Amino acid sequence: MPGSRTGRPPVQRAVRGPVARPPRDNPALRLYTRARKAWDRPLTAYYLILGGSLLITVLGLVMVYSASQITALQMSLPGSFFFRKQFLAAAIGGLLMLAASRMPVKLHRALAYPILAGAVFLMALVQVPGIGMSVNGNQNWISLGGSFQIQPSEFGKLALVLWGADLMARKQDKKLLSQWKHLLVPLVPVAFMLLGLIMLGGDMGTAIILTAILFGLLWLAGAPTRLFAGVLSIAALIGVILIRTSPNRMARLSCIGATEPKSGVADCWQAVHGIYALASGGIFGSGLGASVEKWGQLPEAHTDFIFAVTGEELGLAGTLSVLALFAALGYAGIRVAGRTEDPFVRYAAGGVTTWITAQAVINIGAVLGLLPIAGVPLPLFSYGGSALLPTMFAIGLLIAFARDEPAARAALAMRQPRFGRKRGAGGPTGPRRWNTMRRRASAARTSGER
Repeated sequence: MPGSRTGRPPVQRAVRGPVARPPRDNPALRLYTRARKAWDRPLTAYYLILGGSLLITVLGLVMVYSASQITALQMSLPGSFFFRKQFLAAAIGGLLMLAASRMPVKLHRALAYPILAGAVFLMALVQVPGIGMSVNGNQNWISLGGSFQIQPSEFGKLALVLWGADLMARKQDKKLLSQWKHLLVPLVPVAFMLLGLIMLGGDMGTAIILTAILFGLLWLAGAPTRLFAGVLSIAALIGVILIRTSPNRMARLSCIGATEPKSGVADCWQAVHGIYALASGGIFGSGLGASVEKWGQLPEAHTDFIFAVTGEELGLAGTLSVLALFAALGYAGIRVAGRTEDPFVRYAAGGVTTWITAQAVINIGAVLGLLPIAGVPLPLFSYGGSALLPTMFAIGLLIAFARDEPAARAALAMRQPRFGRKRGAGGPTGPRRWNTMRRRASAARTSGER
């Protein structure tokens, strides 16, 4: 081997191959991974239910104040009249939600029968002359004095959810749900009794929501397809008969997709002006409080058609935000029902989710002209204390169930309070800091100082 000029053997250089470059960091993939990890955390459902319901309620208060001012002034009332009543109902509902979220499951089950008995008594009391009141043609109200009224059928939804969940859970524990008679009796007869009391007052919208809750409970109980289809066929037949025998309901049915106030023999003024309000809002709306349709053109602007005023003032961005909040609330309820091992929690969470989701779909579908106007409020959003109170209590149920999941309970237990720490818990003035100061002082001393 020839030597180099210095007499040393030449250094053999290694043959370099292709250098392996580290994979490029994809920001979209990293964001997706982080979002998925955050979505799968134990407390995700808890935060979605709590945050989503509070945001819907607060935004609803703002829209009630905006949509009800003209109606209040037309009735020679202060402009904030309906807002103050709704704010009072929201405050009471917040206390109910807090109480329900702190109750144990056993107490919820114990309240099922008293709530059902009270709801049936009040719904029967509505039909007593001199006690029941008729509002917009429906005999479903009881006057509490002054301007305060109560609609007992709204509490019937909560009663059916709690009582039905407790009933199905007890039968599942005894392994009786595989038999048709135990699957249907007494759930279906009691539900039909509530539906009969509601239909005596002519409120078909609330009856549809109760029917949806009944089907939700049967679905969660694993009802066979034939049984489920049979009950659905009977309910559909009864619904067709009730619609055919009522000119008012037939007129509402004919207004689906109407673009002119006069669609044949039916007057579709409310449905068409709801579409006008949504169409004039554009992407970002005309501004909060700047609605034109609420100036007497759109009936029930602060109750059943508050979503139309929201679209006019906040635009497509506002309506999509409301839809996203309801979608998050529905997803969280399904997640709670799907991850629990307690049958009562599964039935109750599924029933509440069915109730709120079905009512939101029916209300928004009517405003969009896709469904007939059923006269049901938008949950947590529309004006009405009778609808707000039981709904917020039901939200408290979901919060309690979300907190009671084993993983969520463990995550909450690992947290340490930031404020109010005791001295023995390692707070800033507790033994932990004092021991650290002693160790530092000992390390600074010499051996002779001891």
